[in-house]
Amino acid sequence: MKIVAIGGSLRPHSYTYQALQVALSSIHNPAIQTELIDLRTLQLPFCDGSSLYTAFPDVEIFRQKVKSASGVLLATPEYHGSLSGVLKNALDLLDIEQLGGKAVGLIAVVGGVHSTSALNTLRLICRQLHCWVLPDQLIIPHAASSFDVNGQLIDKELEERLSKMTHYLVEIAEKLQRKANH
Repeated sequence: MKIVAIGGSLRPHSYTYQALQVALSSIHNPAIQTELIDLRTLQLPFCDGSSLYTAFPDVEIFRQKVKSASGVLLATPEYHGSLSGVLKNALDLLDIEQLGGKAVGLIAVVGGVHSTSALNTLRLICRQLHCWVLPDQLIIPHAASSFDVNGQLIDKELEERLSKMTHYLVEIAEKLQRKANH
């Protein structure tokens, strides 16, 4: 089983990627492979509605990594009441073949107080891609003061909620995988 995490931030020292690292590090089962897909390291073009992007081999690499996963964590900073453009573009390069039927967990990292706008938009996108989005989601408010210098969450209750959501994602992904294999 494999869980991939995709962060929608291009910022160096991104809180979004720190949140995903915390989430993935809470998976202690050696039978579960985890991978952080860092969009900052991929050369992905703007989606133009094509299915082939032969000039951009990272598109196929990205698609295969997502397709090989049983579950996906999506994390985004919230910009102007929505998800980041880089995450939206990355999701536009995917389709049901890569994401359909997968369990998906959602995380938003915001500079201010709680807001569900980015997560609500992600839910709509995931529904179009036939994903099974967890009912639980996580919002990390005041991101600049939520992490310590080592990238760990300062608020232990928030860290526990993130860990529980990640474990629930694994549980649902396992059930969906078993059902698909029968």
